[in-house]
Amino acid sequence: MECRANLSLQTTSGVALHHHNIATMTTTQDLSKTHQPISKLFNQPQTPEEWEQYRLSDEQIAFFQENGYLPNVKLLEEWQVDQLRDELEDLTDPNHPGHSLFYEFHSNESTDPNATLFHSLGHWRIKPGFHDILWNPAFVMAASQLLGNESVRFWHDQLFCKPARHGGVVAWHQDYSYWIRTVPMQHLTCWVGLDNASTENGCLHYVPGSHRWGLLDKPELAGDMEGLMDYLTEEQKAEFKPVPVEMKRGYGSFHHPLTVHGSYANHSEQSRRAFVLNVFANGTQSDSNDELLAGVPPVKKGEKMEGQFFPLLLQR
Repeated sequence: MECRANLSLQTTSGVALHHHNIATMTTTQDLSKTHQPISKLFNQPQTPEEWEQYRLSDEQIAFFQENGYLPNVKLLEEWQVDQLRDELEDLTDPNHPGHSLFYEFHSNESTDPNATLFHSLGHWRIKPGFHDILWNPAFVMAASQLLGNESVRFWHDQLFCKPARHGGVVAWHQDYSYWIRTVPMQHLTCWVGLDNASTENGCLHYVPGSHRWGLLDKPELAGDMEGLMDYLTEEQKAEFKPVPVEMKRGYGSFHHPLTVHGSYANHSEQSRRAFVLNVFANGTQSDSNDELLAGVPPVKKGEKMEGQFFPLLLQR
């Protein structure tokens, strides 16, 4: 089946958007209204042959299926990381003119009074670089393959920043335990570092094979690191053997929606900044009549997730 990007889409006004230089864009317009790249951060493949360079190997897909995660996939060049870090510096300022477009913004979500964990959702609506990473060819190709070669639709993004010396934990959890308002479970998460991630500064840890445990209760995300243990069986506790995933900046790690993962505190002299892209296979539906993301009009239960806030990223 031919793989092609959703390159022909236009803005909601029906006028094709021109590319802009990220460095000169200072707009605060809601970028969620534009479902195609708006900058030159990524070159978009034009032929099936050009897509091949981004395809995961059979060995990588087999590793994901067996373990529930796939680490160390190169997604960004150094200059692209620098561009996004510049945007991130603006975004963390609560006085930024686009601040109202965030779904959530927590300057410190940690429950530990001696730690800090910045966490936000919705930055793709505000900054052109963080908007365009949704259409990064390396990301959407890998995502489609890991979803079983399905078309890829965007769910929501996240930023996680742990400052040097006192960066807080992200407790053990499964992503889908926070997403049961969307069905069926055909979701995927991609975590990408904007700093080198190590055991010293709070890199991701995965519990291999935990994606076969079924859905667990959800703990407080920025609370007790070991809170999930209260919900595990003795057999699961015996299999709970976390593996650290150290990666250079610009590399990503994909994981299954039921894979147990988390990250420890950052007591190092280096910050640990990362963004997360959450997607699902096209055809995913709402399972709630309530608001799915703060400020986003509800999608009626049983209706397909689509429209302004859930763009199609890759059509298969």
